[in-house]
Formats: sequence, structure tokens, C-alpha cells
Amino acid sequence: MVATPEKSHSTDTLNAATGKDRVAVLLMGYGEVESYEDFANYNEQALNLLTAKFAPVPTWVYPPLAKLLAMFDRHEWDHQHDKFISPHNAIFEAQRAGIEKCLQDKWGDRIQVFKAFNFCAPFLPDQVLTEIKAQGFDKLLIYPLLVVDSIFTSGIAVEQVNLALTKLADEGEHWLKGQRYIPSFFDKTAYIKLMAQMVEEKIAADLASAYLPSQTGIVLMNHGCPHKAKGFTSGIVESQTLYDRVRDELIERYPLISVGWLNHDTPLIEWTQPNTFVAAKNLIDLGAKAIVFMPIGFATENHETLLDVDHIIHALQRKHPEVNYVQLPCVNDRPEFLQMAADWANPLIEELLSEQAIAVNPQLAVPHTHYHHHHDHHH
Repeated sequence: MVATPEKSHSTDTLNAATGKDRVAVLLMGYGEVESYEDFANYNEQALNLLTAKFAPVPTWVYPPLAKLLAMFDRHEWDHQHDKFISPHNAIFEAQRAGIEKCLQDKWGDRIQVFKAFNFCAPFLPDQVLTEIKAQGFDKLLIYPLLVVDSIFTSGIAVEQVNLALTKLADEGEHWLKGQRYIPSFFDKTAYIKLMAQMVEEKIAADLASAYLPSQTGIVLMNHGCPHKAKGFTSGIVESQTLYDRVRDELIERYPLISVGWLNHDTPLIEWTQPNTFVAAKNLIDLGAKAIVFMPIGFATENHETLLDVDHIIHALQRKHPEVNYVQLPCVNDRPEFLQMAADWANPLIEELLSEQAIAVNPQLAVPHTHYHHHHDHHH
């Protein structure tokens, strides 16, 4: 016999009558390929959704370019990194399950958390939303689990959700009766303090006995951003805010801190500076004997936080073999992160459960045209 812990849901009896009062939480991430055969397909999706926002690439170039990039990816993951498979999707599933557990502890099974990946079947947003609709949910919380809001993160998430919802609309009234959205958490105090805490724990465990605080350099790594993104918000301001606030938590104890942008080296595109290599080298020039690399702009481990940082450390070791390099993980599925991620969702879930359902009828959407009244002057 299995004993199940008693859950106290004071609100459950209230909602038992309205069976449809449930919220689907759509947790969204990039996803990463787990089979090398999928590289070309993945790259084509990424080129369509991401690169198109900042690089002047004609669409006919995407398929051949995706195949070419797939060869480079395969070489890097397979040969340079000994058959590397990204842990991203497994970690994201752990994040999904952990956040769902925290939410269900509070709301019971009226809340279900689904995951969607921008570029990976069978979890593409339209596939997952089809499932959410089939399960009879009529309220949706869109939740990109991405640290910074920009066209490259939440922007493409919402773009894909909107495409899917257009495809899934029935005749007449829309099946969705309520929607909310969680932007991002670059400015959430709990996340900022956790970033600083992870750095301090690592220094205490591995470096404090051998290095002075003033000789311990810290590179806080943000996701690189192109400066021009066709007028879209590229995330630079938000990423800078995140860096400044984590730095404020640490600077009085550790004076050598720099932002390090993890950029994609694309030709002709101006990226945020200093990149992570330059940031670390600058701190070494200022007397750092140990460098800590902390990914603050990423919540889930991926090939950038693993392989790119690994490349950077190897390049630095060749120039400065005397320096100690320490690489920290992303926040991943740390229990306190999963709890705070659930806490950010709670107020919006409460709103969705308590508000009156709104009937939306897409057929009623008529574009309004503003006519300017021109006076005819007859001469």
C-alpha cells in the first residue's frame, strides 16, 4: 500500500464544482539537439526565428546554411568534445517537474506544467498547445524560463505561441478564456541574491584558503546580444541591469568583477563587449590569480555555458597557465530556484483562477483604418 501525503487545499472544495477551472503553465526554453542527425533541422529553425531578427540573410540561404552549420556543430560536439550530448533538455525537464511540484503543493492538480522547446520536436509550441487544448484547459500562463526579456528569448516564445494559437483556433469563440505571461526574472531580488550566493559558496569551498579576495576575479557571464536587432529590444539593457545588481552584492568583498558576454561570433554583426575571454584576461592583468566564471544570464545548462566556456578557459590556460580557473554551473534545478520560479507564477495563477472567463471571438477582429478627411480645394 502506498501512503500519499495529505494535502490541504482550502480552495479545492470551492472549485470542485467548476471542473474546467484549471491553468496550463507553458514553460518555454530553447531546447537542444540530442541526436546529431537533428542539427540541420534545429539550425534551420534557429535561423528562421533568431538570426532573421538581426542578420540580413535571405531566407533561401537558410536550408544550405543550416546544413553547413550542422557540419561545424557535429565536429565540435563529436570530435572536439568527445561525443558531447547537451544536458539541457534533461535539466529543463527537472525544472519543469520541480516547478510543477511546488505549484501543485499550493494549488493541487488544477495546475499542470507543460514544457515547450523553441526548436525541438516533439515539444514544439504548436505540438504542446495542441495537447493542452485536447486536455480541456482553457486558461494559459506563458512562462519562458529565460533570465532576460528580449526579442531572442520571450519574443520568439510569444511569436511561436501566437502562430500555434492561430492554427488551433476553432470557428467562433476561442477555446482560451484567460491568458497571463511571466516576462523574465533579471531584476528579481531572490534570483540576484542566489547568483551571488553561488559565487560565494564556490569561492569558500575551492579558493578562499589559497587566494586573497582581491586576487579572486569573478566573470559574471551574460548572454551576448547584437547591438542592432532591426529595432527590436535585444536584451542589452536588461542584461546590464542583471550584471550590475549581482556585482553590487559581491563587490565589497571581491573587487575584481567584470561582465563577460558569451557572444556568437557572426561576421558583420556588432556584439556586446567585453566578451568572456577579454573580460577574464583584463582581470588577470589587474592581478587576479584565480578566475570564477558564473553564468548569470542562463537558467539552464546548455552548450554555450559548457562548451563555449570550456573553449575560453583552454585559450586562457595557454596564455596564463599559472591562473586557477573555476567554472560554475547554471542555477538549473536547485530547489530554492524551483521554489522561487513557482512563487513568481503564483499571483498570476491566482488571477487566472479567480477572474471571469472572457470569450474571445477571432471572427470579430476587424482592422480599423483611420481615414483622414481631406478638403478638396477647387481652384
